[in-house]
Amino acid sequence: MKLSSSVFASFCLITELLGIALFLRGFFPVPIKSSLSSKSKLSDLPAEPVVGSNPNSTKVPPPLFNRVVIVLIDALRDDFVFGPSGKRFMPYTRNLVESGSSHSFIAKARPPTVTMPRIKALTTGSIPGFIDVVLNLNSQALLEDNLLWQAKNTGKRIIFYGDDTWVRLFPKHFLEYDGTTSFFVSDYTEVDNNVTRHLDSTLKRDDWDVLILHYLGLDHIGHISGPHSSLIGPKLLEMDDVMKKIHTSVITTEAEGTLPNLLVLCGDHGMSETGSHGGSSEAEVNTPLVLISPAFPTKEDMGEPVVVEQVDLTPTLALALALPISQNSVGRLIPAVFEKASLREQLRYLHINGHQLSSLLRDSNPGFHKASEDRQCSRLGVMHLCRQTWSLPLECHKSI
Repeated sequence: MKLSSSVFASFCLITELLGIALFLRGFFPVPIKSSLSSKSKLSDLPAEPVVGSNPNSTKVPPPLFNRVVIVLIDALRDDFVFGPSGKRFMPYTRNLVESGSSHSFIAKARPPTVTMPRIKALTTGSIPGFIDVVLNLNSQALLEDNLLWQAKNTGKRIIFYGDDTWVRLFPKHFLEYDGTTSFFVSDYTEVDNNVTRHLDSTLKRDDWDVLILHYLGLDHIGHISGPHSSLIGPKLLEMDDVMKKIHTSVITTEAEGTLPNLLVLCGDHGMSETGSHGGSSEAEVNTPLVLISPAFPTKEDMGEPVVVEQVDLTPTLALALALPISQNSVGRLIPAVFEKASLREQLRYLHINGHQLSSLLRDSNPGFHKASEDRQCSRLGVMHLCRQTWSLPLECHKSI
């Protein structure tokens, strides 16, 4: 029996609609998010698993750093710091990477590699979807649990200068701010001068705890003439001078008896060989992450930078500042940052991170069931630490 033309047409239409729906479901996946609308609190932290006769604790270990300065250079590729360009055009920063008190990583930024989703990833620890590319054109206030909200909620004073996307995402978080627009890509000079002009006066002040700088000039040069433009070198030299100014002011002149400060150099995304970004090529997703502080041991050589996820910075900074980890963070702690903490504190950091990740899995997946979470997290934390701290096997085995 032959199907009528109308039935066949309906069948084709339904098949096409199902195909489009399947494509959209894969291209715009539902992000992993907690079903809870509230934000993480220190009071929600789990107690330490009881080990031996030591009393357990419900507290996060004390902060590791006093002040934090985050220098985000838009479209900073990893080879602009770790490659030949870094050695030639960022000599001061490269010296800190090779022989300073620092840790260097290649932080992988997940697509879409455009600015607003990357800022979300850096502050929430979650991985935004491609729908955020559209939202990038008109960013709204970020209501999701994030690092800046946690910092402000605990009384930390935050100052921001740079890309005004931050101002739109965090309209009430900054003690002081000056935003510059990112849409005039032909301007790669004033857009950075408007950031740097605040530095001298701000670095002399003591009324802030977190300083965030977002430079746009390198990204604009990429859009104009690509990563091999003659303009790239002078811009990297300019950024190197900024790093030198901040390092000599904030890191090398710390007051005695205070916690050390932390300087973070990172990029939101990289830059393709044509100067664009947004995709998933190595040049677009590989960004440098350099953490500089006297709290870290002095290096003898640069070595090969360890690869981490960009979202790993969120829980690392949160716990290093004694803040709760954002609810929707999928990041993992960067162990090197906590290597000078006591063994118990390192285990506690891992326990808090493991508890937060398991809570996110449970909230986002109703079918997930966990058993003996504290004990499991404790055992996994100890096993992980034994792999990282191979010189302490006896203590690890006793803890297990």
